[in-house]
Formats: sequence, C-alpha cells, structure tokens
Amino acid sequence: MKNFEYYAPTKVIFGKDAQMQTGSLIQAQNCKKVLVHFGGGSAKKSGLLNKVFASLTIAGIDYVTLGGVVPNPRLSKVYEGIELCKKEKVDFILAVGGGSVIDSAKAIGYGMANDCDVWDLYDSKAQATGCLPIGVILTISAAGSEMSNSSVITKEEGGLKRGCNTDYARCKFAIMNPELTYTLPQYQTEYRDTCAQGNGNKRNENSTSAQAS
Repeated sequence: MKNFEYYAPTKVIFGKDAQMQTGSLIQAQNCKKVLVHFGGGSAKKSGLLNKVFASLTIAGIDYVTLGGVVPNPRLSKVYEGIELCKKEKVDFILAVGGGSVIDSAKAIGYGMANDCDVWDLYDSKAQATGCLPIGVILTISAAGSEMSNSSVITKEEGGLKRGCNTDYARCKFAIMNPELTYTLPQYQTEYRDTCAQGNGNKRNENSTSAQAS
C-alpha cells in the first residue's frame, strides 16, 4: 500500500445540464463581469455557448468573449485576453473547452493580477502573487488542468514552451457534463479516461522539462 495525500480545492459539479449552473456559481464568487474564453467553433455550433450566455444573463452577470485558442496555447492570445480584460474590467474568467483553453485562461488570470509581463512568470523571471478567479466547463472527458495548479504556454518567437505552477491558478469550479463530450471521437475519450489520473503529473513533468531545455 502506498501512502498519499490528495488536495483538490476545486469544486466539481458533475451531471446532466450542469452547465446551466454557471451563472449561479460565478455569482457565488461575487464577480460582476466574465471573460468567456474558448477555442474553435465547436462550442458555438453545439449551442453550448448560447446556454452559458443564458445562464449568465439570468444571474445578472455581464460578459465578453474571446475565442480562437489553439492546441499548445499561444502567448499572443494570452496578451490579447489580458488587454480585453483590462479594457472591460473583467473580474472572472470562464474557460469553455479542454486543457489548452484552461491553460490560456490561467495565463490571462496571471496577467491581470501581477505587475509584470506574464511571460516572466512562465520563464521563471518573476513570481506570481495572485490570479484572477477561474472557472471551467469541460468539453473533453479529462484535461488535468481543471484540477491542477499547472498551466503551459507557448511563446511563438523561438517556439518556447514554459509552465507556471501555483495554487493561485487553481480553478474555483469545474463543470463536468458527460453529454458535452459525446461529439468527440471514441478513441480520444478512451485515451483520456485511461490517462486522466496521471495527466497532472505528466503536465508538471513536461513543464519542468521545458524550463530545463
């Protein structure tokens, strides 16, 4: 038998139509304006975003949107998000998608809460002192980032990939409705379910390797 400690401060909301609780969950954080952050067109085409917007509206929470996150999330998109959040006085970030969207949201949150270039946090030139609160609606069976303190960002110039791991970026909640994963290829769901338990460790290992390279 192996002894272990398990620390998971993220609130998990699991089940059918769980995404309809989004507005009340953010309301409980006493936040007024949300950045809804997502990747490609699937969140729109599936109708998920419209349901999220409706939930926010019912809760009286204003929102702005930023899509276009790609695999191995880019620093340029993070900068775009930080600029938008400052302009719109955003006080909460909602990531709708998988690991790349969540990592990008965490980086934007860092950029809003620290008086330095956000890349310096990932390049180990500065230490994070905070992060904007973040919530997640998962659209894949397991990402890892929704429950971890880790995020990895790629700087296009030089193709540099770096990680930042602090508890400031742990998500306030993670909404998991299995129905949102039904459009994924079967192999992807099977692979993610198999690897989910070790995914957080792998992310941290990859982050450490990237910083050492």
